[in-house]
Amino acid sequence: MKVAIFFGSQSDTEKMRGAANCLKEFGLEYEAYILSAHRVPEKLEEVLADVETRGAEVIIAGAGLAAHLPGVIASKTILPVVGVPLNGAIGGLDALYSIVQMPKSIPVATVGIDNSYNAGMLAVQILAVKYPEIKEKLINFRKEMKAKFIADNEKKIEL
Repeated sequence: MKVAIFFGSQSDTEKMRGAANCLKEFGLEYEAYILSAHRVPEKLEEVLADVETRGAEVIIAGAGLAAHLPGVIASKTILPVVGVPLNGAIGGLDALYSIVQMPKSIPVATVGIDNSYNAGMLAVQILAVKYPEIKEKLINFRKEMKAKFIADNEKKIEL
């Protein structure tokens, strides 16, 4: 397992599925957990220590409302943490601000609201620095993405 995905509630499962789908596209192993930084902090620490011991290299953490989960995880590991702000109130801006405004020296990389797919993609890019086979898949993915965009949009359109 290279990536661990955490989020705080079963109701966030569909929003976080994008991260898993992205990792699957690149053939990367991951594990996903529903754990709350507030309701079960001891269990969160236990599972976090376990996934680190078993080789996780990147963590994706989705959270809404107060959105403390990514920051709490970042405070307990030196692994890169990618935060996914989830829309739970005021359009998800509360979660976005909570995740992106981490204190100095405890960063959380942050993607757009409900954009767990991009969190998965950022995990792929982080791992591509170390693993040539992932880097090659990422290069090919980008080439195919560009070719598809051009093919889908090369004709003039009427407005």
